[in-house]
Amino acid sequence: MRGGAELRLFFRNRQQVVFTFALPALLMILLGSMLNNPIPGIAVTSGQVLAAGMIGSGIVSTSFNSMGIGLAGDREDGTLKRLRGTPMPAASYFIGKIVMVAVSSLAQVVLMVAVGALLFGLTLPTDPMKWLTALWVFALGIISCTFLGIALSSATKSVSAAVAVMNLIYISLQFISGVFVTPITALPKVMVDIASFFPVKWICQGFRSVFLPDGASAMEMAGTWELPRVALVLGAWCVAGLVLAKLSFRWTNTGK
Repeated sequence: MRGGAELRLFFRNRQQVVFTFALPALLMILLGSMLNNPIPGIAVTSGQVLAAGMIGSGIVSTSFNSMGIGLAGDREDGTLKRLRGTPMPAASYFIGKIVMVAVSSLAQVVLMVAVGALLFGLTLPTDPMKWLTALWVFALGIISCTFLGIALSSATKSVSAAVAVMNLIYISLQFISGVFVTPITALPKVMVDIASFFPVKWICQGFRSVFLPDGASAMEMAGTWELPRVALVLGAWCVAGLVLAKLSFRWTNTGK
């Protein structure tokens, strides 16, 4: 099964595994420890708000970043060119990548929830509807970010360039999406308006709605969780990401 092969390849690359999993968790620990103060009028701390949002940004790391960097590596070392010359359908290769992303993203969520619970008192929801929200935000988040990772992988010709480009985009979007700043209303409105065009803000907002009490929605720009809009934006990016991936994907660095 191609999915199993992709998982083995991913976990054998220790540097990529450590960077993919450790960066979001390390940022949560460092920033959460510095910002973990009670928020007046709401029964949560700023550390809990940050931790809930970073669960969402963690799956962006395991989907967008790992897909973009992984494909750039496969293209650079000739793996994609060799696979294209085999009887294996192209769809099998991408299904394998998607399986790898889904499994690693689930592991990332478990890790981030555990860190948030142990260090910042983040609590698991008891409402089944919140778990349903977590499921569809997770699914739409990894699908949209995986397609975007495929599309952006063709913008670079080496792994080192892909690492730089993917992480520049990833970290920049976290800043303007209110992941590192709590509440998001403390950011300039123009930043949030720009972030609203991209999936990261909505993925993190969706996870905040799952792991924070309903009263915490007052800290969002609209004063509510806006879950229908979260679904609409992420669904639109799933379609747009698929189109961009199909238009931009290259098997080699010299052409299609």
